[in-house]
Amino acid sequence: MENSMRARVRAGDTAAFGQIFEDHSGAVHRHALRMTGDWALAEDVVSLTFLEAWRLRERVAPEGGSLSPWLLGIATNVIRNTRRAARRHRTALAKLPPLDATPDFAAEVAGRMADAEQLAAAKAALERLRPGDREVFALCVWEGLDHAAVAEALGRPVGTIRSRLSRARARLRELTERELAASRSARSAAALQRPGSGGQFTGDRALAVRSIKETPR
Repeated sequence: MENSMRARVRAGDTAAFGQIFEDHSGAVHRHALRMTGDWALAEDVVSLTFLEAWRLRERVAPEGGSLSPWLLGIATNVIRNTRRAARRHRTALAKLPPLDATPDFAAEVAGRMADAEQLAAAKAALERLRPGDREVFALCVWEGLDHAAVAEALGRPVGTIRSRLSRARARLRELTERELAASRSARSAAALQRPGSGGQFTGDRALAVRSIKETPR
């Protein structure tokens, strides 16, 4: 069945492309969302992935299993290019005159999530992984592909995929623990600065109350 679908894709059968979009667009979107953290950008990645798949249709191997690794590999390349474009965009914006500051409500929204601190730490840690390690981690852990499928998706030897995954897991644990420690330290420091936390504010308030009581009427 898959070989027949591969032959149809290679031949440019639009109905076959419609079918693989229906079958795999959800997985591509999920992968893009996890890698970018942006719903709108993830939708753009899906569109670009299938446009690129159409362009590269003749490169599909005539035989093999699911087309998911091939599509996820294309999506990964699209995300890489998107990241490069975003970096260039940020560099260009940095050269513009500063705009008036606007409130950032992201922290308020995240504060409603019980595990916001852990999620933020994990996301920050993931961003600090090497790009190749991050891609392997996403495909193996989040998408559930085996080593051979990820090797096919990324065009790398299976041994490279194994070593990158092992390194990514260890590094991610280490970085997440660091991010959590830094977050908790910052929160504790902020708490000490709040009124009633035992700092200068409490002492000033006690002094003010005592002064009022001692003032002759």
